[in-house]
Amino acid sequence: MITGIDKVVYGVEDLDKCVKFFDDWGLALVERDAAGARFETRDGAEVVLRPTNDPALPPAFEHGSTLRRVVWGVEDGRALDDVVGRLSENFKVAEGEDGPACSDIDGLSLSFRVSRRRAFDNGEPGMNMAGSVLRIDQRAPVYERANPLNIGHVVLFTPDVMAAVRFYQDSLGFVLSDYYPEAGFFLRCTADGGHHNLFLLQTPDRKRGLNHVAFTVRDVHEVFGGGMHVNRCGWKTQIGPGRHPVSSAYFWYVHNPAGGLAEYYADEDYCTAAWRAEAWERTPENFAEWAIVGGLDGTTRRQVSGPGD
Repeated sequence: MITGIDKVVYGVEDLDKCVKFFDDWGLALVERDAAGARFETRDGAEVVLRPTNDPALPPAFEHGSTLRRVVWGVEDGRALDDVVGRLSENFKVAEGEDGPACSDIDGLSLSFRVSRRRAFDNGEPGMNMAGSVLRIDQRAPVYERANPLNIGHVVLFTPDVMAAVRFYQDSLGFVLSDYYPEAGFFLRCTADGGHHNLFLLQTPDRKRGLNHVAFTVRDVHEVFGGGMHVNRCGWKTQIGPGRHPVSSAYFWYVHNPAGGLAEYYADEDYCTAAWRAEAWERTPENFAEWAIVGGLDGTTRRQVSGPGD
């Protein structure tokens, strides 16, 4: 069984800039040299940066800095054999540096390995709600920056969303959580788990490439603290904070020099086999119940001023 995202590998045009971004983002820098850099989340999931011209990288599925490989973790050796056997029925699987590898139908390299992610202590008090008090004689935390727990999901543009969905469902066993008919499909890699580990999106121009990589944080307070910190560091917010009705998650999206966007998110729905996927109209209101364009200024703690303000 696939358990989640163990590692993502980017090919980047400006290595120094991307190293600074992920350091400001809150990941732990493990290795850094002229050939690249490796960061970790709190659970040990890896973010690897390499120059775009590194011959060891798989081919890019779009121009410029972008995602070059997603490494999916599995439970154990038996699960790894099952995944490889299932894939091998219809696709070429070869041994790669991160384990057995193939490409999805849009050319993104996928690898599979026994998961190296580790358990961690969240260590934070819960949120108090009417009728459910979890935090007693403790103040809620104020985060000066984020420290992401894991890599929660990736979002990919695909020119043929139905073909891409079939690949991930039929070959890898992904489960449908919700969808925009004929346009976007939220998939999770296990029956019991967070709302989605993968979102496949078809745009009118049928582009191919990366939309964003999302990092889970502890709670909505850390979404705010992390977003304001990266704004203080000079990185540009696309949109956020905000809240998705589809997954219930709070979000904050930032332009990522390594490719696409990076997202902080928290409090997504948890699904089981009893969850029933629903069709959602693809509207701005269904993307965001509410959201702030440009984010909050990290110094004033107020909305970033727009043009003409």
